Amino acid sequence: MKILTGGQFRELDLYTIEHEPIASIDLMERASRAIADEILRTCTDEQQRIIIFCGPGGNGGDGLAVARMLLQAERNVTAYLFNVTGHINPDCATNRDRLRELNEDALIEVTSELTFPDLHPDDLVIDALFGTGLSKPLSGGFALVTKRINQSNATIVSIDVPSGLMCEDNTYNDTSFIIRASRTLSIQVPKLAFLFPENHRFVGDVQLLDIGLSQKGLESIKSHLWMTEEPEARALLRRRSPFAHKGSMGHALLVAGHEGMTGAAILSTRAALRTGAGKVTVQLPRAALNIMQTAVPEAIVQTDVDESIITTSLDAANYQALGIGPGIGTDRYTAAALHSYLRQQACPMVIDADAINILAENPEWLREVPADSILTPHPGELDRLVGHCTNSYERLTRARNFAINFRVFLIVKGHYTQICTPTGGIRFNTTGNAGMATAGSGDVLTGIITSLLAQGCLPAEAAQLGVYLHGLAGDLAAAALSEEALIASDIINHLPAAFKQLKTP
Repeated sequence: MKILTGGQFRELDLYTIEHEPIASIDLMERASRAIADEILRTCTDEQQRIIIFCGPGGNGGDGLAVARMLLQAERNVTAYLFNVTGHINPDCATNRDRLRELNEDALIEVTSELTFPDLHPDDLVIDALFGTGLSKPLSGGFALVTKRINQSNATIVSIDVPSGLMCEDNTYNDTSFIIRASRTLSIQVPKLAFLFPENHRFVGDVQLLDIGLSQKGLESIKSHLWMTEEPEARALLRRRSPFAHKGSMGHALLVAGHEGMTGAAILSTRAALRTGAGKVTVQLPRAALNIMQTAVPEAIVQTDVDESIITTSLDAANYQALGIGPGIGTDRYTAAALHSYLRQQACPMVIDADAINILAENPEWLREVPADSILTPHPGELDRLVGHCTNSYERLTRARNFAINFRVFLIVKGHYTQICTPTGGIRFNTTGNAGMATAGSGDVLTGIITSLLAQGCLPAEAAQLGVYLHGLAGDLAAAALSEEALIASDIINHLPAAFKQLKTP
């Protein structure tokens, strides 16, 4: 699914109007009907008071049309239209007149000062002040209105975008004057700002409403922002040959663990095996040999000469993929081993955890990272690589530039995990849950992606499918066990169910 900027969304709107063809007022009616139907479906208290705040633009026109439709459904509705300049959107004006004709008492048109209504916690407030066209922070009277709405403790539903929130970059926005919705009914496609954690307090639960905007128009708009959905992930699954054997299903090498962190090696190794690699060799400190062979008897173990840490590199040419980093620490001898692996340029690489921290301490090595390698930092590790970021938009921009500059795939882990590609594309993942915020979850992801690379997936495919499978297994684990009780091993244990679900259309 494409993610469009605010400007691109308006472009799609105009394309639909021109090529369907449909009058803009009729397209507004179609959108408003979808919004009104959803409100009626979820708000079952027919006596509940509904107050709709409408701005002078298209978003306000939607709100006025929704008010009329809710009145026709015999709901208790009052709409406030802010028309302080005397210039409002033509379709907004049409819907004002239609509402006035239906019930003049249900419309309060504000042309100067507003006597703000008393709002109660059991009221439903519908925010239709501003939509995707906003390009600067709210100020003056509109800023005060949003503040009063937020202070009311009423349930707030925003139409398309919470008023005051810009669709992409809110770095210089005044967050004091952004509507804090419990729910956002957004039209057709998600907005980039919805995918950033600091904006969840504004957007609440997001529901996309399909209003039939032109599919051809959507396809014609070029975007570097996408969301991975199940059909795309399913298409990346490779069918196994009935003549497959362990030698044809890839041999993965995992370099993981140091004293006290053998669990990271165990988790990544188990995940790699469970994802289908024919063979998995794990290199780890000598003292961890018995622990690993007991915990994962299917693994091949290569021990380092050192008891406690990784100090040497193996010949990576013997493997189809290399995953390095989980639990290895940042000792200078371990760093030297990582540097040796980078210089070999022998096979596709997944670089995670402490290996990323070592690179952050030795930035001159970044140019030696093989092209199309996959780096999997969490936000803190990413900040060590690219510098401290003040918000998610800045972090995403820096991550994208890093991926382009160093010709790598950068997976920024979190809710809506982001995959930044060497060509500038960004894919957001749609699986996963808060229960996966647990130690070892990233080690599991490293094992999954390394396994897919070893089986012959291209780096772009391994990154996209690996992240999706990881999140899906986490979702299945949370459904069975709860988010609170989920641990990293549960993600591995639910990988079989994740594969089965993806293989079943």
